[in-house]
Amino acid sequence: MLLAPYLLQAGLLDLDLSLVAEIIAFLIMVAILARYAYPRIIAAAEARQRAVAAELEAAQMAHGEAEESLQQAQKRLDEARTQAEEVLAGASRSADQLREEHRSKAEADAKRIVDQAREELVAERQRALEAVRSEVAELVAGATERVIGESLDGARHKKLIDEAIKEVAAQRE
Repeated sequence: MLLAPYLLQAGLLDLDLSLVAEIIAFLIMVAILARYAYPRIIAAAEARQRAVAAELEAAQMAHGEAEESLQQAQKRLDEARTQAEEVLAGASRSADQLREEHRSKAEADAKRIVDQAREELVAERQRALEAVRSEVAELVAGATERVIGESLDGARHKKLIDEAIKEVAAQRE
């Protein structure tokens, strides 16, 4: 208020009745606003603040639920991948086992065919030897009859055949 006397002298501050009326009107308006308008404005602002807080909380809850759903989906995806890997591993094992079974069967079939061929070879060789013996025996008997000029009895005939077969076998070796 030290400035008031200087302002009065300069004519800048004029304290007349209109200023007092303006101050009274201003105070009455503030009182009316404080009594009737401000509570409604404050209530609306608080309601808006509560609504924003509720929406923010709902958004946070939705975000949490979305995170949880994402984690569950990731877990199901991981389980599905694990199960798919197990199925692939099982299929691979089955394929390996089937391949091994087919290989074993093919080896057994090949062995059986080789053994059968050997048996047939041995039998064929035996038949060939018997045929050769028979033919040699006939030749020897024929040659002996021609040389000796007479027919041989069974025991002597057999003895000559065996000797001839031994000689032929020795010449072959």
